[in-house]
Amino acid sequence: MIFLVLTLCTVRQYGQDEPVKGRSFKLALVQMKVIGGDREANLAHAGDLIEETAREGAQMILLPEAMDLGWTHPSALTDAEPVPEGRTCRFLSEMARKHRIYICSGLIEKEGENVYNSALIIDPRGEVVLLHRKINELDIGHPYYALGDRLNVCRTELGTLGLMICADANAADRVLTRSLAYMGADVILSPSSWAVPADHDNQEEPYGQLWRDAYMPVAKEFRVWIASASNVGWMTGGPWEGWKGIGCSMVISPDGEQVLDAPYGVDADTILYVDIKPEPRPGRGTTWWQYWE
Repeated sequence: MIFLVLTLCTVRQYGQDEPVKGRSFKLALVQMKVIGGDREANLAHAGDLIEETAREGAQMILLPEAMDLGWTHPSALTDAEPVPEGRTCRFLSEMARKHRIYICSGLIEKEGENVYNSALIIDPRGEVVLLHRKINELDIGHPYYALGDRLNVCRTELGTLGLMICADANAADRVLTRSLAYMGADVILSPSSWAVPADHDNQEEPYGQLWRDAYMPVAKEFRVWIASASNVGWMTGGPWEGWKGIGCSMVISPDGEQVLDAPYGVDADTILYVDIKPEPRPGRGTTWWQYWE
């Protein structure tokens, strides 16, 4: 299935949907509670939040990593579903088509004998236009998820979108994020699942610097937006059972500045909005070095 998705994204290029640089769009970050292993409850909650963002005029919605089953929940091995035929993908496609919006979300994908920690972008027609399988998975995720093996971007009327998942941003030398920027991304979307031990004290040790260090240099050097939405709620299974998902979703501007700072905590279920204005690319290919100098 991934070959079909990437072919559509590369060949179609959306015909008339050329990005208009300088025009902004409204991005909604859905920092939602995710219940491990309970797809139906998670989809119902996501649906309510998507309805709200649509009423508020969002043109693109970003949901967390593994939104349907939760990250590293053991249900991945029994309840993962294919894309686009599975329940989660069909539900998100219906919501995108109903509200004429872009939806980006993480989900657990099954293809053949493999399970993947995946994310997708769905366009306002309800079509999957980009599918990504996480590459830089933490070691505790290896018993659950197979390895992704490619990156891609897709062109839309809102700009060129890149897609990665959580720890992909922490690959050595930020190579995956930089690759998406080299491929022309104006906006890089990253469904995430940020969690801490149950006794973590955010006053003594404020959460988020790890991700600012990963995002800010690339955003500034390539003049791209980077947006990450993380879930909240207690982790109820897997190697981090008893840890807490704490949100702290963020958006980094092309100036390398954090322009959205979401609340922390297991109960910080919320929606945040930011106006995204893609910038003209200052260089591409071998001309980047002229810009850096």
